[in-house]
Amino acid sequence: MTPEEKIKSLNINLDSVTKPIGSYIPCLIVDNFAYISGQGPKMEDGSFATGVVGKDIDVITAQDHAKRCGLAILSALRSEIGSLDKVEQVVKLNGFVCCHSEFYDQPKVINGCSDLMLEIFGSKGVHARAAVGVISLPANISVEIEAIFKIK
Repeated sequence: MTPEEKIKSLNINLDSVTKPIGSYIPCLIVDNFAYISGQGPKMEDGSFATGVVGKDIDVITAQDHAKRCGLAILSALRSEIGSLDKVEQVVKLNGFVCCHSEFYDQPKVINGCSDLMLEIFGSKGVHARAAVGVISLPANISVEIEAIFKIK
């Protein structure tokens, strides 16, 4: 199954690209690489999930927030390149988790996005990654993830 067929089979909607809140663009293509700016966990109503993981939000909920970041990443990418079938490889994810100083499960949280990439792209979804804890994120979002893709 191609990535676009997989998206359709999972009934995923990728039509809505998040408008930047700063002086940047959602996706920049350089040579055969797509660099996706940090994306937050966009909810169905257009708002963003907020809060501190390990305090206001449990790990399972934060994993869903990371998956929502992944969906925003895919929306930005598809908007720029036209089809996810053009992805040759998911190269890297950089995940940021808003959490308190005693929280150490950032990798478990970012798995929500990593697992989505594997589900959509199969072996082309295997990637390098960072999962970092931070004390705050823009607009009080709970998770932010940026990505790099190699495209055909």
